[in-house]
Amino acid sequence: MKPRVSVVVTAYNEGEFIVSYLERLLESVTLPAEILVVYDSPDDTTAPWVAKCAEADSRIVPTLNTYGPGPARAIRFGFDHAVADVVVVTMADGCDDPMQIDPLVRLVERGVVVAAASRYMRGGQQIGGPFLKSRVSRLAGRSLHLLAHVGTRDATNSFKAYSADFVRMVGIESEAGFEVGLELVAKARRHRRRVAEIPTIWLERDFGQSRFQLAKWLPHYFRWYRYAFGPKLNSGQPTPSDREGD
Repeated sequence: MKPRVSVVVTAYNEGEFIVSYLERLLESVTLPAEILVVYDSPDDTTAPWVAKCAEADSRIVPTLNTYGPGPARAIRFGFDHAVADVVVVTMADGCDDPMQIDPLVRLVERGVVVAAASRYMRGGQQIGGPFLKSRVSRLAGRSLHLLAHVGTRDATNSFKAYSADFVRMVGIESEAGFEVGLELVAKARRHRRRVAEIPTIWLERDFGQSRFQLAKWLPHYFRWYRYAFGPKLNSGQPTPSDREGD
């Protein structure tokens, strides 16, 4: 039976800690699902533990990314191998709340193309994390919501559900960091497609180290921030890679 949701989990050397997160994920998601755990190398410490989990539960799909290293390419690889009509992107570090996957999926099934888990709306919260990263993210999210009317106060958060048809239509061009979430929100705004949000509580990971590199990835985020303010596009019109002047 075709799943209602494909959950793309990006992982990088999570080791045995991935097991407890996948257990929580499997317990939380009640809709028919496939869970693609995407890692960049067969030597990644996540791989053997994911394989063991897959033996115990067929919903888990160990997925080796062949598009190149980094979270953006891993997310794109996950999208390209997902089979459901709705795709949810989340991280293996346990910061996101998997209890919200089901309601995010239902929002997309009701007609939005992006459903965001928002830390910055009423009822949402971010607990922990680097101060500068948090301030930049909050400022970007609020200004995009107020000025560009993108439909969410947390455009930079990676934890979102997407219409697979919409993603196929607009494509993914991101190459660095976790900019995919911002790219697809910006494209939804330019194509005048509906975006919705629900509150989430984000908790800083209590094991391992974050891969987020603010200084290195900020120019990539700014590209999509700027893009969100451009004029309306119709299907088939050029994307930024075709026409950088927008």
